[in-house]
Amino acid sequence: MTTRIREGVESVPGETALVVGLVSGSQFVNHAFLVLLPPILPVLSRDLDVSLALLGLALGAGALVNTLFQLPFGYLADHYDRTIALGLSSVLGAVGALLTALAPDFPTLVAGQVVLGIGVAGHHPSHYPLLTDVTAEDVRGRAFAVYNFGGSLGFATPPVVVTAVVAVEGLNWRHAVGLLGAVGLLYAVVVTAVFAWRVDDAVTGPNVERVASTDPLPARVRSGLRALVAEPGILALAVLALFASTANWGVTAYAVVFLTDAYGLSLGAANLTLTGLFVVGAVAILVGGSLTDRFGSSPVLLGSFVGFTALVGLIAAQVVPAAVAVGLFLALGGVRSMAGPARDELTERLAARGTVAKSFAVVTIGIMLGSAIAPPAFGYLIERAGVQTAFFAVAGVGVLATAVTALVVAEFAGERRATAAADD
Repeated sequence: MTTRIREGVESVPGETALVVGLVSGSQFVNHAFLVLLPPILPVLSRDLDVSLALLGLALGAGALVNTLFQLPFGYLADHYDRTIALGLSSVLGAVGALLTALAPDFPTLVAGQVVLGIGVAGHHPSHYPLLTDVTAEDVRGRAFAVYNFGGSLGFATPPVVVTAVVAVEGLNWRHAVGLLGAVGLLYAVVVTAVFAWRVDDAVTGPNVERVASTDPLPARVRSGLRALVAEPGILALAVLALFASTANWGVTAYAVVFLTDAYGLSLGAANLTLTGLFVVGAVAILVGGSLTDRFGSSPVLLGSFVGFTALVGLIAAQVVPAAVAVGLFLALGGVRSMAGPARDELTERLAARGTVAKSFAVVTIGIMLGSAIAPPAFGYLIERAGVQTAFFAVAGVGVLATAVTALVVAEFAGERRATAAADD
């Protein structure tokens, strides 16, 4: 039995399962690469004799190049070959992780994070077209669920690996990061080879015909920028994504620092808490999807950001014992993750007809900019004013995300619903 997925592509169930499995594994690896440094920031600060603010700058540099290379990788995947985009992305990410593990000084660490950021930039532009084109519409939701679950587990893995490896006598953070990089490089070789030899070219080939443009490059860039800012509702949602991502990455980057410095937890206990935060978040994504279907995206977004702000503020106040603080971090992981499906649903609803891909790209840029801003900004605050002040600042950004949701995004969503009703 075959199922026609898109014009020119036919996929048997076995090929669908293969592609979904391999791409979900790639998502796991890439998300693990994104959080290599947060579990080891206190140790890195001592070993490389640099401040947390500078280490935050290294994280921000990786996120910034990740943002800048989203569109180039998207062009490569759309116009040339997805296997090349996937393979290049996977190899560069692994090389960046290995360079990070071997870094003898801070400049080399930054270089490793930049290479890693360039590599990780290619995973979404290559993953989503592959998943979309190899799955039938009636199973696509389940395919995306598997894919996102793989990414959530990837986020949860580095703290566990670091804790396990450093517990072995004679091993340290370099061995843990190197192990993750080596596994990632091996997976990059395997996934690229399998896609090249086992997956039909109609799936991995471009979706659009390459057409030479006679317009000069500056004109094409201006045209692209005009297209990106054509929808005010999507721009408002991108601003929301910027604030939400900044707040979320403030927690992700410095949860271990907060628990070790403010509550005196061991590095192993703090890292296990960070892992638990991501595991709870993986389950909460499914809950958020159900709530979005039942109540709509705006109430779920608003509830998520109100809960996030309240929990971060309570954590920052340090009015509870360490055991309760750990529980609050776990709850925080769930509350913040519920916003993801609601944001995606709202993006699709606010997008004008025929602009869904562009709209998701605009929102993704907001997300990536937030991940670039948060580590250096909150790292600087920790160095200057302490980790408690930095977490109060995270709560403040959560207030901004709540305000954007309540005052701007919900208004645009209402306008789009009214327009859609009038069209019907």
